Amino acid sequence: MLFGAGAAAVALLIPWLPDSASEQADRIDFVFWFVTAICIAIFALVAAVIVYSLLKFRARPDDDSDGPPVHGHTGLEIWWTAIPAALVTAISIVSAVVLSRNDHLPQASAASGQGDPLKPLVVDVTAQQFAWLFTYPGFDKVTSSTLRLPVDVPVQLRLRALDVIHSFWVPQFGQKQDAVPGMVTKLVITPKRLGTFPVICTELCGLGHALMRSESIVTSRDKFTSWAKGAGAGASATVSGKTVFMNNGCDGCHTFKPAGAHGAVGPDLDKLAELARRAGKPLDEFIRESIVKPDAYVERGYPKGVMPATFSTLPAAQLDALVKYLSGGSK
Repeated sequence: MLFGAGAAAVALLIPWLPDSASEQADRIDFVFWFVTAICIAIFALVAAVIVYSLLKFRARPDDDSDGPPVHGHTGLEIWWTAIPAALVTAISIVSAVVLSRNDHLPQASAASGQGDPLKPLVVDVTAQQFAWLFTYPGFDKVTSSTLRLPVDVPVQLRLRALDVIHSFWVPQFGQKQDAVPGMVTKLVITPKRLGTFPVICTELCGLGHALMRSESIVTSRDKFTSWAKGAGAGASATVSGKTVFMNNGCDGCHTFKPAGAHGAVGPDLDKLAELARRAGKPLDEFIRESIVKPDAYVERGYPKGVMPATFSTLPAAQLDALVKYLSGGSK
């Protein structure tokens, strides 16, 4: 009893797990505590038997004789084989059920409204060194560098990587999934709590891996819908260079005061005019080339191949807006 109480105290009094913010995390936590309870019970039993044996069967200091030969106990051997087998089977069944339910994505029904982009919500997640980009196909392909989700709505994340393997993880959502170049992986999340939670890459992906972070903001359904529709309407109007800068994760690697960015992986963008002079090119031309062909000129002290070349696929309007924004802010 004493050993079980001590193990239970260690398990319960130390906050081993983050506070759950999704239905999937609740199920994962249940599996954790289910296995932990079994382990505590086994630990308490084994520790009690060991202590009892040490006290009951210890030899006297002057006793050098051999112990009596023991053939074994068939009944006891059956029990200590059958009980662990049953416990392992129970753990396997519970884990399989949780994995199946966590992968299940509820589909829209006729009663709930076909065509509703929130039933379920689909988000395309693009990972690249060293930023996350989130696109909402159901809302005119609105993009954001922050993952915005409505509470109590099933969400399917479709993950892909443009360069190397990344791994998407929000600790409070419980689930984790790799983003792999050349394929689409999927993850289902049903947020249950309002708040802001960190988005972390947990796969070593290069020099700026530690800075590959974003946020997941969970709001009410009405606030999310208002944001998504407003962002979609804004996307069709004049493109903001700052929006392009933030949405593509440039702030994760570069310092740029007008955007409030303090990244330290790549060169300081407040010094673009000085860098352009050293490269012997006009400022706007230098900025554009550095975006679409990042290895054309690499500032001394920085390695080649760190900045991805995928920004060459930016729409012309966004690329022009970004060049203008960087040019104006660095003069």
